[in-house]
Amino acid sequence: MKFTLTTLIAILCATGAFAQTTVQSCDRTVTFDAPPQAAISNDVNLTEMMLVLGLADRMVGYTGISGWKTLDEEMTAGIEALPELSAKYPSKEVLIGADADFFFAGWNYGIKVGGDVTPETLAPFGIDVYELTESCIHIGDKDAASMDDMYNDLLNLGAIFDVSDKAEALVADYRADLEGFTAELEPLEAAPRVFVYDSGEDVPFTAGRYAMPNALIEAAGGANIMNDFEKSWATVGWEAVVERNPEIIVIVNYGEVTAEEKRAFMMSNPAFAEIDAVKNNRFVTLEYVEATPGPRNINAVKTLAAAFRVE
Repeated sequence: MKFTLTTLIAILCATGAFAQTTVQSCDRTVTFDAPPQAAISNDVNLTEMMLVLGLADRMVGYTGISGWKTLDEEMTAGIEALPELSAKYPSKEVLIGADADFFFAGWNYGIKVGGDVTPETLAPFGIDVYELTESCIHIGDKDAASMDDMYNDLLNLGAIFDVSDKAEALVADYRADLEGFTAELEPLEAAPRVFVYDSGEDVPFTAGRYAMPNALIEAAGGANIMNDFEKSWATVGWEAVVERNPEIIVIVNYGEVTAEEKRAFMMSNPAFAEIDAVKNNRFVTLEYVEATPGPRNINAVKTLAAAFRVE
């Protein structure tokens, strides 16, 4: 007799082959009696975390990508067998209608404080939620963003889906790669002042101390000029940017306004003419999937490190 993977997993669960697993998800302790079999992820970076752990066959779809972002060839190939259930944030009805048993999302990455889709509103329908670590600042206190935020998510997903060996090996490789790279970096006389320009013209949307670019910039040897901004991703005034005078501007590339258009806006605006980064045309681009927590963070550090060391 032949069994499908789902059937085999159901049999193993019924016979107690899986131990109960408990993980910390922001301010909640979440217990899983068995690995999820009908998972949904929101946003491109969270979806890529699922894919890098080989969990596509445990998913019934993804949400929140095409409404804002485009996929590169690697991501397109990884999710070609999965449907996009919602172009932007999913409704509760979308998740219930897909018979989901697990939603990997984050605060402002698919769920909102006081919104219709939260861990509490999904619980009655048998949908467990694991929250992106970086996003926990929206509902409580946490330390400044660090590479450990991303590692923590991979390790917790590994425990939830019973692929801890794979998650631990992956995180060990990421740590070794980053440590080896930074150990060989040419020392800088001083950490360059860096501003993250995500979007916006009237006011810029940027990364504060709790957003992932703060960790990426520090790992690459720079200093985020908004590292005292007690926010994750949020808006600031242009006056603060001009006053803090960044030497390098990191542009996050996604959405309808291209990275080149964002650069052109800053280069052509007289209000920014005296900013060192503008005077010296020192811009570096990170794709959205590199600037948010996920598997591409290590390469993002390498990109920034190279840009910080260009004369």
